[in-house]
Amino acid sequence: MSADEENIVQDLERASLAKDGDANLNVIRCDLNHNDDQELNDLWLTVKETKGSKLPVLVARSLKGRGKTINHWHGSLQDARTIGVTESPIRSELTRRLQAGDAIVWLLLKSGDDGKTAAVRELLRQQCHELPKKIELPEGIGLPGSELYSEVPLLLQFSVLEIDPGDPDEQFLVRQLTGFQADAATAGEPLIVPVFGRGRALEVIPAPQLDADLIHDLTEFLCGACSCQVKEQNPGFDLLLSTDWNAALFGDDSEGPPPEAAAGNGQRKRPELVPIPSGKKRTQ
Repeated sequence: MSADEENIVQDLERASLAKDGDANLNVIRCDLNHNDDQELNDLWLTVKETKGSKLPVLVARSLKGRGKTINHWHGSLQDARTIGVTESPIRSELTRRLQAGDAIVWLLLKSGDDGKTAAVRELLRQQCHELPKKIELPEGIGLPGSELYSEVPLLLQFSVLEIDPGDPDEQFLVRQLTGFQADAATAGEPLIVPVFGRGRALEVIPAPQLDADLIHDLTEFLCGACSCQVKEQNPGFDLLLSTDWNAALFGDDSEGPPPEAAAGNGQRKRPELVPIPSGKKRTQ
């Protein structure tokens, strides 16, 4: 690589959480002349079929659940610099809303058909207004094991954030979202993405599949008690965001809830060994 290209890769590496940056990305370098990973070799064979693709090339991939990978963007390293891989205005606003207490931010990737977009927009806005009156928080919030340690308010608050697919500042995000529903995007359908937590997208939903009942069910699911503790067991995928979540939620220089507070959480406590008496011998 040229010196400029090497600088671009190093900038991405420094931005990653692995290098104490704020972006939830991982940079994997691959020299195809000395590579034993067949998956990466096959990936290049797929990428190079795109007109104009040449090495070095950057491929952005998203993990969805267990074992499913979506290759949603690839381009030159110079393209990566201009496309805004780690940051964009929409992602900054999304992060701000989540950190301000929105339980769900509904991303609406608009269509070229204004009528379709308007119909989905009205449906989402209506439901965002009505659902806080219908959905209840899980029982036991605030009791031992369910303490709130963050300054972020716990609200049943929802909002809609629209994305223009032609916005040059949002092309990386647009490519990530349309990569999960390529056929619907090509057909000109609006795409809807409920985002929660630390930027976790539950699903990319084509507009024809969305109705009030589905919005209600997804909202109830996301606002209900959590049964999955391992991230890979949760549905959805992560959006690429650049923010210090622990500082935003718990204050500067924080790595999360204080140890003395977390010790009361049943999911974090050390296991307690309990002797089990032997059972009575059965007779024939």
